[in-house]
Amino acid sequence: MVKTVAGIIAVFVLATCGWMLLGASVSFRTREADSTLRQQVGQLWGTPLHQATPAAQVTVKRQVTRTRVLEDGKKTEVVTQECSDVKAVPLMASDVALDLHLDQRRKGLLWYSTYRVRFAGDYTFHNTSTGPEPVELSFQFPAANGIFDEFAFEVDGAPVTFAREGATGVTARVPSGPGRTHHLRVGYVSQGLDRFVYSFGAGIGEVHDFRLTARTDFDGFDFPANTMSPTAKNASGHGWELVWQYKDLITGNGIGIETPKKLNPGPMAARISFFAPVSLGFFFFLVFIIATLKGVHIHPVNYFFLGAAFFAFHLLMAYLVDHVSMSAAFTIASAVSVFLVVSYMRLVVGARFALVEVALAQLLYLVGFSYAFFFEGYTGLAVTIGAIVTLFVVMQLTGRIRWAEREAV
Repeated sequence: MVKTVAGIIAVFVLATCGWMLLGASVSFRTREADSTLRQQVGQLWGTPLHQATPAAQVTVKRQVTRTRVLEDGKKTEVVTQECSDVKAVPLMASDVALDLHLDQRRKGLLWYSTYRVRFAGDYTFHNTSTGPEPVELSFQFPAANGIFDEFAFEVDGAPVTFAREGATGVTARVPSGPGRTHHLRVGYVSQGLDRFVYSFGAGIGEVHDFRLTARTDFDGFDFPANTMSPTAKNASGHGWELVWQYKDLITGNGIGIETPKKLNPGPMAARISFFAPVSLGFFFFLVFIIATLKGVHIHPVNYFFLGAAFFAFHLLMAYLVDHVSMSAAFTIASAVSVFLVVSYMRLVVGARFALVEVALAQLLYLVGFSYAFFFEGYTGLAVTIGAIVTLFVVMQLTGRIRWAEREAV
């Protein structure tokens, strides 16, 4: 028995080394692919969008008179110069609407959370200057290389001529006067990746009478770091309606929605491969105990081929996910591995033992434990429950065995 146990341990160690290499290989392929594919997705579809609130300002010109001493140091002259002061026009109210449609795309081993967005913002500015200077309204697009269809830029209910400002913005000058109120409406349809963030400007921002309503056709969303949770949310069809509403707010945080992530085949296959030694360890342990109780002798060489059949599951799945869905790859790899084990053990120990004890153990520890990775957050709990149940069953089966007597035999 000691030689058998030593042989099983040797097979287990060898299989573990193989799985570590396979998991590292899949992880490396995934990282290498992600660095290239994410850039391609950004170029073809879009990048994370970060929309800043628009701004308004007036440029006030004034005459400055000063006395200048001439070169001889005795005479002076009075010089009048024109100076300009830029004053911000307060934003008094904001009503923003977002419609987010999830449209995830797959490239290689990875899924990317791409989405479409319809943005509409109505803003009210109040000119507090005392002169007749025009107001300059500026709006920054949420991405430098984005696509913005159906773009609208209206002031006081009418489209206005605007000019490009830098690489990502537009600006328009409209006639104004002391105490005048201007309504700016901006809208566009665009597409992005991973998240949409709305900010109130750099650093601490002040906002009055603000409302942002976001409608999604998906759930499973999250909120990025340094953003605020909605003040109200309601389920709406297949998605949600999220509302952020504030009367007078001072904050350095923004508002954001993180789109849900789809199950990524590459990282999933790598995690399952790294976990494989746990599955094989349970399988070897239970098969060894049952075989010992039934007086069935299984040679370490037989355990070697069982380990190889387990390894075939992970190897086949790791390369199938390049071509088919994760669910299809998992199903095919499971069927192939179970067929290898059962058909082989039928020749070693007979059909009944292979179809009942061995097949059930493989379904539980290989297929069941691996399938638990599809339920994020519950994998550890599922494995723990499986381990406790296994321990209970083995303790009940072996409780009356006198191991010292068996060793003597």
